[in-house]
Amino acid sequence: MNSARTNLIGLSREQLIEVLKGLGEKPFRATQLWHWMYHRGVTDFTAMTDLGKPLREKLIAGFYVGRLEIKQALVSTDGSRKWLLRLDDGNEIETVLIPDDGRGALCISSQVGCTLNCDFCNTGTQRLVRNLTPAEIVGQLMMARDALGEWPAGVDGRLLTNIVMMGMGEPLMNFDNVRDALRIIKDGEGLAISRRRITLSTSGVVPMIARAGQEIDVDLAISLHSGDNAVRDVLVPINKKYPLEELLRACAAYPGARNSRRITMEYVMLKDVNDSDDDARHLAHLMRKYKIPAKFNLIPFNPWPGTKYECSSNNRVHRFSQILNDAGFSAPIRHPRGRDIMAACGQLKSDSENQKLKALKEKRESEGETATA
Repeated sequence: MNSARTNLIGLSREQLIEVLKGLGEKPFRATQLWHWMYHRGVTDFTAMTDLGKPLREKLIAGFYVGRLEIKQALVSTDGSRKWLLRLDDGNEIETVLIPDDGRGALCISSQVGCTLNCDFCNTGTQRLVRNLTPAEIVGQLMMARDALGEWPAGVDGRLLTNIVMMGMGEPLMNFDNVRDALRIIKDGEGLAISRRRITLSTSGVVPMIARAGQEIDVDLAISLHSGDNAVRDVLVPINKKYPLEELLRACAAYPGARNSRRITMEYVMLKDVNDSDDDARHLAHLMRKYKIPAKFNLIPFNPWPGTKYECSSNNRVHRFSQILNDAGFSAPIRHPRGRDIMAACGQLKSDSENQKLKALKEKRESEGETATA
């Protein structure tokens, strides 16, 4: 329906100015349009009352303010929300809101699928299809604001307060689009999410980490999961290309990293894999050795169909946390959220992919029964 028109969501301020210049309008109109789209969440040009009627008619004829299609919306017993979103080309992504004590973090995807194949992660079992565009990245936030009724932006009492770039995909493998989308999200005259409330998580794309600090300038999280190269080679295969030593040096040099803005080391607790006392002590040693202002986020493993891993016991996770705390590092244990709707860390995978796997499993089981009959 919109194929002949251009989506204005995802365009930078400069690009929006050029669009309006092409319509014979002055640059200040871009500021007005930006306010309607990103501060007030308005999609209907006719409602943009400070734009003249001739301009509104031009916009209606050639442009639209896009929204992602919600294919499925689920709400967990703990209040977490997961949206399955269909893109214009038929591909699907998932976006999750995790509420926590009067605020909430929106977990945004950056790719359809993922290229990293992390061994413990359900998303990693879905092949990479393509990168998301700035419109599709920003669109996840706008969809959530719509669903929560939280327009205009910037008002007090909103549930959606934080952004985490740790949904489907590796953000630093889609650097330009993620950077451009986050610039829109951070813009104080629009969506107005402060950089202090945005965290970008990477599995360790070392060459892009310094650029992320310079050009994106948000808090950094590292999908670490082991302080041993041999173990991390299995859990996070990109480690074979950029081993721990290179990754930790890049973290130590991350622009803006300091004690008041520490780098988060994400650590999924896997039974008998990475959860020993020695593992914890070695992590503390590495952070001191490379002088990284770090904090840890200990994540109980969230199971998914077909995984070979188990979660560490509750006692083991608490012991691990205590060792890091005693060594001077903050190491809170994340309370699993959204497990019942497959919305927890490492569980995201578009529903169509899950259905394909389910159908394949049923087919194999049926063929097996036929062969033995």
